[in-house]
Amino acid sequence: MESLRALMEQIIQDEVLITGTLSQLRKSEGQTYTKVLIKPVEIKKTLHYQFAYHSSNKVHHENVAVAEAVDVLMELFTNTFRQALLCTEEADYQVLISKKYKVSILTKSPTKKRVSYAHNRQKQYILEEGKPVPFLVELGIMNGEGKVLAKKYDKFKQINRFLEMIQDVLPHLPSDRPITILDFGCGKSYLTFALYHYLKVEQRRNLRIVGLDLKADVIEHCNQLATRLNYDTLRFLVGDIANYNELEQVDMVVTLHACDTATDAALEKAIRWDASVILSVPCCQHELFSQVNNDILAPMLEQGILKERFSALATDSIRAQLLDIMGYRTQLLEFIDMEHTPKNIMIRAIKTKRQASEQQQLWQRYATFRDFLHVSPYLEKACTDLLPKNE
Repeated sequence: MESLRALMEQIIQDEVLITGTLSQLRKSEGQTYTKVLIKPVEIKKTLHYQFAYHSSNKVHHENVAVAEAVDVLMELFTNTFRQALLCTEEADYQVLISKKYKVSILTKSPTKKRVSYAHNRQKQYILEEGKPVPFLVELGIMNGEGKVLAKKYDKFKQINRFLEMIQDVLPHLPSDRPITILDFGCGKSYLTFALYHYLKVEQRRNLRIVGLDLKADVIEHCNQLATRLNYDTLRFLVGDIANYNELEQVDMVVTLHACDTATDAALEKAIRWDASVILSVPCCQHELFSQVNNDILAPMLEQGILKERFSALATDSIRAQLLDIMGYRTQLLEFIDMEHTPKNIMIRAIKTKRQASEQQQLWQRYATFRDFLHVSPYLEKACTDLLPKNE
């Protein structure tokens, strides 16, 4: 079923699904519907997937957020259906699942064209052009009439891309109490201000955000801007990621471009806070470069530029796997960052529940990969007490 989940995550993450049909019941007894049709729909400018449950004489509709769609699909495949046809822009996928859960995926030429809603959706941003947004005006991205300045249009799009990701994880944040968010390595804080504006001003959520960075002059400037904007529950502090212990509970941790193992220090903090959401864009993954060693991979590792890129990918793979082991559902997404660097992979982790047996399986897979590379990652050592014991 892992190959099926991987396909579902790819289709949903890339937003290429046009239609889906789930059919052939695993067992007929006790089922109130016979098939499920799926299609993308736009609700309040936000992409959802509509699940239409068909029974003999009626249809029940359920609109599911993007962040939850894969889990809903996998539950239907596991408990209810043995067959599916998924039509995307690139291909049609026919899914066949045996009684013993052996999965076959047949790839065929695409038969459907992308629906028009997606084309329109791409042109619409969470922060609309033509509508003045105070923090964008203060940061020099918009003028007082809401027009985005030509030289700042890329940053405007990038901020909106980040807010789309926040929109996806919003259902996983608490709604019955104030939300606490920590932004490690906030820098000039374009995204921190965007996060506050979207959640506090537009979504009217009760929250507090703390931005942390080592540069005192940058922090002073950000605090002054927060005061001018009357962002009363947003504050900025000078401090190091590894030594920050002011908060006892944090619901979301954001860390963008924390260098090398500073990213791991932030991830450890998030895990120990039991944060519901982690958004991390790593930078300068040097740790494994000096460790990785494998005779089979020697033709690649002997080339410095290839070794550097491989080490970076291996580092993020290890981080994602360790997060999965410690109770998160993790995805690696393309994230276009604020400075146009090639380091644009975002680790998005959502807190979930895992059985001990599943954790042990993930741990064994991780340990095999780690030992194959002959590495000793910072994050594993930092979280030794939270990881399964070797058997």
